[in-house]
Amino acid sequence: MNIPEKKATGNFSEVAGQYCVRDITLAEEGRLLLDWAESRMPVLMGLREKYSKTKPFAGYKIAGCLHVTKETGVLIRTLAAAGAEVLWSGCNPLSTNDAVAAALAAEGIKMYAWHNNKEDFYWCIDRTIDAQPHLTLDDGCDLIDTVHERFADLAKNHIVGGSEETTTGVHRLRARAKAGKLYYPVYAVNDAETKWDFDNVYGTGQSSLDGIIRATSVLLAGKNFVTASHGHCGSGLANRAKAMGCNTIITEVSAIAALKGWLNGHEVMPMDQAAKVGDIFCTATGVKDVIVKRHFEVMKDGAIVCNTGHYDAEINIPDLASLSKSKRTIRPNCEEYTLKDGRRIYLIAEGRLVNLAAAEGHPSEVMDMSFANQFMAHLSLVERHKSGEKMPIEVMDIPADQDELVARTKLEMMGLHIDALTEEQKRYMNDYNAGT
Repeated sequence: MNIPEKKATGNFSEVAGQYCVRDITLAEEGRLLLDWAESRMPVLMGLREKYSKTKPFAGYKIAGCLHVTKETGVLIRTLAAAGAEVLWSGCNPLSTNDAVAAALAAEGIKMYAWHNNKEDFYWCIDRTIDAQPHLTLDDGCDLIDTVHERFADLAKNHIVGGSEETTTGVHRLRARAKAGKLYYPVYAVNDAETKWDFDNVYGTGQSSLDGIIRATSVLLAGKNFVTASHGHCGSGLANRAKAMGCNTIITEVSAIAALKGWLNGHEVMPMDQAAKVGDIFCTATGVKDVIVKRHFEVMKDGAIVCNTGHYDAEINIPDLASLSKSKRTIRPNCEEYTLKDGRRIYLIAEGRLVNLAAAEGHPSEVMDMSFANQFMAHLSLVERHKSGEKMPIEVMDIPADQDELVARTKLEMMGLHIDALTEEQKRYMNDYNAGT
């Protein structure tokens, strides 16, 4: 196959058809990071121990497009240990850890990812499709969209199924399915309770604050902290900012979410109003143009702006640039825009995912459950394929019993135990004649 040249120039560690990473000599550093994550991910490690013996993925190729972090590396190692041939690219130009990518490439994973691969983002995705994968594992739908739009025959006639990790990607998948443009079944891993009630809430909350602090070293206590959205991600962020001593404000388009935010102790107001009083702004909506020109025009001198939604469209950066007379990188992942009237606004991580571009992403402990769901979703796809089952071409929910199993396993691995219903209690719950 004639592989096109990547656009970026410079030093790369590259073996055609095998991997392209920034620097393969970083592999040992990456292995240490992976070892640390594995010590915090007992559910996934338990799945590895079990399925490395039976290798249910033998003969299957899995293409993944997901942030190349130490936690993702544990998932990749687990899929490979269970027999899969794994090909991988990053789902965000700024979220790849080059050391982790090097370690995985050195272990035989067909890894096409490096930090700041903006020019070659889709080149990397295409390399994972070259091998004609049987399964796709996505975060944000870029891989799935690429396969459907440019390799439709592969999608319709070869790929068994896939999975989607994040809210934005699931929204796009459901829109594609509604339009009749989905060509293979996809599990909505994001919608599992053991994913969005933990990864999205606790993971996003902690890791986003981590990114803000690393990029700015700012004191959070006493700041007016504005979170756009009070969904799973936004609520986790606002609650953790409040715990750090911030005066928390949320903006919302949903009356129900806004009411939840108010009852959680946050102020509620439109962004037009919040823009005038906020010190730190973080968007978590999944939609574009949440912070635009009119908001920048009224922000305080020194306001900090960032995003923890999947794409970099939530903050309108061209609007900010149009108001500015100069821009400079004042700290790693922190750009200072000086407006024409002298006010300064600080943009973190170029408006991309602050928790991954400016920090390390979610803690390993919560990704343990998310990635256990990913593994089990693909195990289900393979088992159903092997059985000859004709799966419906739709966006599928994670089964409730899988959610319960993941949660129960996590509790057991933490040494925690819960009660069980007695047979009498079960009968009582289902007795419609039982009353006062």
